[in-house]
Amino acid sequence: MGRFLFSAIAFTASAGLLFGQATIGGCPVLPSNNIWNTPVDKLPAAANSGTLVNTIGPGKYVHADFGSGLWNGGPIGIPFITVTGAQAKYPATFLYDDESDPGPYAVPMNAPIEGGSQSTGDRHAIAVDTTNCILYELYAADPQGSAWKADSGAIYDLRSNVLRPSGWTSADAAGLPIVPGLVNWEEVASGEIRHAIRFTAPQTRRAFVWPARHYASSLTGVQYPRMGERFRLKASFEISGFPAEVQVILKAMKKYGVILADNGSAWYISGKPDERWNNDNLRRLHEVVGSDFEAVDATGLMVAPDSGEARQSTTSVRVEVSPRTPQIYVGRNQQFTAAVTGTSNTAVKWSVDGVEGGSAARGFIGPDGLYMGPTALPAPPAVTVKAVAVADASAEASTIATVTPLPNITSVSPNPVTTPSFTITATGVGFRAGAVLRFHGGALATTVLSATQVRATGTVAASAAGVPVVVANPDGVSSNTAYVNVTLPPPATVAVTVSPAVASVRQGASQQFTASVTGTADKRVAWKVNGVTGGGWRTGTISAAGLFRAPRIGTGSKLIVTVTAVSLADPKKLATARVTVTR
Repeated sequence: MGRFLFSAIAFTASAGLLFGQATIGGCPVLPSNNIWNTPVDKLPAAANSGTLVNTIGPGKYVHADFGSGLWNGGPIGIPFITVTGAQAKYPATFLYDDESDPGPYAVPMNAPIEGGSQSTGDRHAIAVDTTNCILYELYAADPQGSAWKADSGAIYDLRSNVLRPSGWTSADAAGLPIVPGLVNWEEVASGEIRHAIRFTAPQTRRAFVWPARHYASSLTGVQYPRMGERFRLKASFEISGFPAEVQVILKAMKKYGVILADNGSAWYISGKPDERWNNDNLRRLHEVVGSDFEAVDATGLMVAPDSGEARQSTTSVRVEVSPRTPQIYVGRNQQFTAAVTGTSNTAVKWSVDGVEGGSAARGFIGPDGLYMGPTALPAPPAVTVKAVAVADASAEASTIATVTPLPNITSVSPNPVTTPSFTITATGVGFRAGAVLRFHGGALATTVLSATQVRATGTVAASAAGVPVVVANPDGVSSNTAYVNVTLPPPATVAVTVSPAVASVRQGASQQFTASVTGTADKRVAWKVNGVTGGGWRTGTISAAGLFRAPRIGTGSKLIVTVTAVSLADPKKLATARVTVTR
């Protein structure tokens, strides 16, 4: 029981390969000729396609089983983490130990668990060792201090096409790795997913088809799909009206398709949680229903039954577009380039959001790849720039460009600011990560709160009028100039309190008073009794330190006097105490 097969996901694309090969931390996401990475858009539809689609649900919509935020207390999707070869490996025990790799597993004991630590669902725990390019996957994972307890587990060599033994499960019902079929934010932001996507169906057959290795059903009717069944979105399905990131997912469904990997809700596709997902946009996938798919028979691509290697198309034309995921200011230009390999004809046709040459609303692009941004901010602001090889129209590449407003300050708060130290907030549009607020030409320590607000702290020695404030983005583009005034801080208000405020003292005895002075650095006071500094023998005396000594009161029963503390910094500020002298 060695380390078997796959694992993949699209983070970065490697140039010069026949099909898109992705990497995780420098490790290949399967060989480029693996079935997960092989397009199926040119294969004929399966003869029983309609039957299989009808069983899964022709009217059921596609649902992204991933996103941002939390659902039932856990992140939405199947998380995984990367580790190095130095990561400690932990033993694992399994319910299905005869079909699980014994380990140990380089999955940290604090690794994220699908659905959160309190989840009662599949509880996948997954790690990728990026030093040795090994994938570790656990199903129903439960950390036990320094060991894992799980229903099943699998270990994969990411550089190998070798499949698990026939009949073996994995951390997935189909005996396939999970990570290869996950949609992740980075690949969508790059403009292209280059692998098949994992999905689930409510009822499956007691059978599996290459590259799957395991079934999870007692149903034998041929109307039920097998584990490993491959479907693709029909080429005729119109995607131009969807948000840019959703278009990337839909294109992948057309080109690479989806692979049935587990029992679950109909047409639920899997992905990695990420706070950058726009859940509202992902919900637009609900506009795609089962009848928009067709089944394909991918077994004709099989080189050997125990290998994930797939026969490749004789077409070797490949297109790469750069830059990837640029940000472009309204009304500004961006030069795109397309590298075409596999043919002597390197010409391409450029389009913006599916329109060759672009449009005024979404921006134009010339035959040389020069994109001219629209004069008004488009809605949505993300546009898809695509290059299609003239030599082979099936060879294309695209990227998602985000059009942003030029930086512009609409208000600055507070205004005025006061000496010597201050915090200032600029509100406006078009601020980018790494932007710096410049105050009177000097860069301040700046925090970019959002694309519409930055905050900075600084010091200033003297008052001034009309001090210029500018926000400079890291690409050197600066905002308009706003102006603020600098004023001296208002003078502090001196206040005095005396304690105790009321006292009763026997004749000839003493009482200590204390004075608290705020609003000035000079804390000194002058003590008085009945308005006389230091008091007198008839009213009692008080020292410079506030010690009051009561007078003799003769035959009377009591004497009431007033003790006063007067600020030396501001003689108008004082406080009094009422003192009763008794026999």
